[in-house]
Amino acid sequence: MPQADAGTPTHCPYCALQCGMRVGRVSTAGPGGLPGAITITPREDVPANSGGLCQKGWTAAELLTGPGRLTTPLLRERRDAPLRPAGWDEALDFAAARIAAIQAEHGADGMAVFGGGGLTNEKAYLLGKFARVVLRTSQIDYNGRFCMSSAAAAANRAFGMDRGLPFPITDVAKAGAVLLAGGNLAETMPPFVRHLACMRDNGGRLIVVDPRLTATAKLADLHLQITPGTDLALALGLLHIAIAEGHVDEAYIDRRTTGFDAVRTCVSAWWPERAERVTGVPAASMREAVRMLAAARDAMILTGRGAEQHAKGTDTATAFINLALALGLPGRPGSGYGCVTGQGNGQGGREHGQKADQLPGYRRIDDPAAREHVARVWGVDPADLPGPGRSAYELLDALGTPAGPKGLLLLGSNPVVSAPRAGHVTGRLAALDLLIVSDLVLSETAAMADVVLPATQWAEETGTMTNLEGRVLLRRRAVAPPAGVRGDLAVISGLARRLGHDPAGFPEDPRTVFDELRRASAGGVADYAGITYERIEAETGVFWPCPGEDHPGTPRPFLDRFPTPDGRARFVPVEHRAPVEDVDEHYPIYLTTGRVLAQYQSGAQTRRIRPLNEAAPEVFVELHPDLAERLEINPGERVRVISRRGAAEGVARISSAIRSDTVFMPFHWAGNARANLLTNAALDPHSRMPEFKVCAVRLERVA
Repeated sequence: MPQADAGTPTHCPYCALQCGMRVGRVSTAGPGGLPGAITITPREDVPANSGGLCQKGWTAAELLTGPGRLTTPLLRERRDAPLRPAGWDEALDFAAARIAAIQAEHGADGMAVFGGGGLTNEKAYLLGKFARVVLRTSQIDYNGRFCMSSAAAAANRAFGMDRGLPFPITDVAKAGAVLLAGGNLAETMPPFVRHLACMRDNGGRLIVVDPRLTATAKLADLHLQITPGTDLALALGLLHIAIAEGHVDEAYIDRRTTGFDAVRTCVSAWWPERAERVTGVPAASMREAVRMLAAARDAMILTGRGAEQHAKGTDTATAFINLALALGLPGRPGSGYGCVTGQGNGQGGREHGQKADQLPGYRRIDDPAAREHVARVWGVDPADLPGPGRSAYELLDALGTPAGPKGLLLLGSNPVVSAPRAGHVTGRLAALDLLIVSDLVLSETAAMADVVLPATQWAEETGTMTNLEGRVLLRRRAVAPPAGVRGDLAVISGLARRLGHDPAGFPEDPRTVFDELRRASAGGVADYAGITYERIEAETGVFWPCPGEDHPGTPRPFLDRFPTPDGRARFVPVEHRAPVEDVDEHYPIYLTTGRVLAQYQSGAQTRRIRPLNEAAPEVFVELHPDLAERLEINPGERVRVISRRGAAEGVARISSAIRSDTVFMPFHWAGNARANLLTNAALDPHSRMPEFKVCAVRLERVA
């Protein structure tokens, strides 16, 4: 019989749960596997998954051995030439020379950097340092702007801190009620459902807000099937009910918050029947939801991308935070508000400097004290650090324009598929003088590049990730990368050296980078100073903030006070407004987008894994039977979905699980199957989040 070794303890390559797994090898030949075959075994010691994995996790070994892996650099000397294999020195020399030439002609901001929410903390940190110290460009942002930025902005202004879940995930099972707005965890994070199931087994109640009867909504005690783009009105209506029916915790409000009177006035106009007219959710169901939350000894309100990816996403998240504060939830053990962070390092990726307005430790780049501290760690003059730059979509939109960057270094992202108004973004990438992409496969974006650098991936490298709880975890190298592949830290170091900087300031060793990150983050909101690789291993993760090695870490940061100047949480009055693009006679149907169980993000990884492709082989357009009958669309027919920005095609899937005024498309596929050819790039004024989750479309059958 084949025997598998115990394996190296590490974490999943996908979502922000960062499920624990062991990566091992089969040691002898036999029916169970070939010698040397890579095995995946779930870990019991990681609370996020406690021995469970989803289909993507179980098949993660195929990422390491599957087809399409890049193993040599590729480059083209001119845009009309094909990509050709090149050596590492040739590729890096070419890239550095072109960077220098662009900046000599167009200035520091002639080069831009675009990172990703799947990069390790070490990569995100060193990429931000490279942009500010080597390139001295202000033009850096990352794809996490498209994920959690609205909830982050809302949490910062309410609590003074953005940490997705400001409590351990195991607290969910102890709650008496959970309201989940805009999240389909049964498909996007299946092991999370274990915690919800345990909560319900203990007598707790689950309320789900979603335009679709998703797999998660089917588990709920109450499903609020909302009209797309009206989550904010729903939250205002729920708070109106809580106040009118006497469910607010006046003692908590007096003791731990400020600003409630303004919010009370704001929501007074949102009586349930008005909210029903806007949202489509019956007033009786709203009242039932509030009573469930109020009756529970401990309760939680969680938001996901469905509520947040709007041009009013920050205000929507704020409205749900206001409801949580009125009920006295944040800062109570077993209760609170949380954002269900999506990407693998979506939390850590937004803490250490790859955002346009940020320095390590979740510091603001326009704060003189923050600039002084980080410049001292980096050994540079604070005056030499650039200021804030463009946000993610604004950066992509500016590429190749007269006033925009002429070159782009891109790590861990595939905006050709994942960006809103994707056809336009593809055109902007094509207008660049230089595109450098580091990736493990030739993604749709990498295929457009002038230089493609083959990167190591999760089990081939060591580095830290910060999961949705704010728990810093250690991914360990379990297998050797293919010959010819290098890590992103080596890419950054190699470019820095070629651009005239001491490679000692840009080390390739992740532990060395993390130790510098600890110093740079010290004293910041996201303080990692007391976190070491040894502690992470010994404690199976450490919660930030952790200001010293003798500090236990902070699983629940709001128990005694909020990290605001006066220690109180802030109520913030907000007003509902319609989607930027509402339906009309020309585009009479709402489109909303999301994920499916067997695929992930832009699909660059999962579309190459056979079992996942068999489970979810192509894009579909989900529509209600009444809408299908009206448009004479039959199941399995090809359908063209058209918005003001473009058209995409998919197979019709007819289901009563969706509202009759709405269609749904997942966004994992490329070409004319890209849902993001349709989506609206209108931006939230606070977070600069695009309005991914609602736009107006029309449908037609494809001949």
